[in-house]
Formats: sequence, structure tokens, C-alpha cells
Amino acid sequence: MSGINKVILVGHLGKDPEVRHLEGNVSVASFPLATSETFNKDGRKVEQTEWHNIVMWRGLADVAAKYLQKGKLVYIEGKLRTRSYEDREGVKRYTTEIVAENFTMLGRKSDFESPGNGEKTSNTDHSSDPNSTTVDFNENKDDDLPF
Repeated sequence: MSGINKVILVGHLGKDPEVRHLEGNVSVASFPLATSETFNKDGRKVEQTEWHNIVMWRGLADVAAKYLQKGKLVYIEGKLRTRSYEDREGVKRYTTEIVAENFTMLGRKSDFESPGNGEKTSNTDHSSDPNSTTVDFNENKDDDLPF
């Protein structure tokens, strides 16, 4: 039996997606996402914010680059991935990221109009919330990822 690796987050983008193009014109977008929770501690309301590194590939990355912006609220589904790399001093470092499989833009649809042309996404969520848009690219996500 295999395991389950599933992450669901709702949070605000910490900055605009940064998009790179790899060999074969493969797009990859990355950005930090902030999730916050509030709880009572010693009779006081305390807010705790956690930052997550989000990575999106191919078509999903292209859509994210076009419509997502710093501060926007988004629902993301994906999986955890930990990878290693060498820093500039040659020290091996590790980072954990959420590799997004799909996302839903939350808020008013006008919040996600493409800058300059008023175009909206064509992938709409068929849920009961008329103010959200879903983007789900179920490409073969298990093919050769360059990490």
C-alpha cells in the first residue's frame, strides 16, 4: 500500500509569482504563501502566521503568473516535496515546498482580471461560490521534474 501526500492551504500571496523557463520551455512559478490562524493564549487572542514555499509547473505556472498577485487570497491543493541543493559556498541545503496540483482564486472575480485587458480566466469553479475561479491542470505531473 502506498502513502498519501496531500496538502490543502488557504492563504495570501506574499509576493507576485516569480516565473522561470527551463529547458524545453517548461514554466515554473514560485511564491511564498502566508496562512494565519488565531487562538486564545492566556485569555488573549494571538495570531500565528506560517509561510509556505509554493511551486507550480507548466500550464498551471503560466496561469498563476497571469492572474495571481501579491496579497491575493488563494486555495491551493498539492503535495509536499523536500529537495536539496548546494548554496554558493558549496554547503548542501534542504528546502521543503508545496508542489501545487491545482488552485482556486478566492474573492471577487474582478480581483483576477488580467491587467490591461479586462480578460478573466476561462476555467470556472462549478461550486456554489460564484466569487471563486478554479484552475486545475491535470497534466502528467509525475514525469521528469528537474529536481
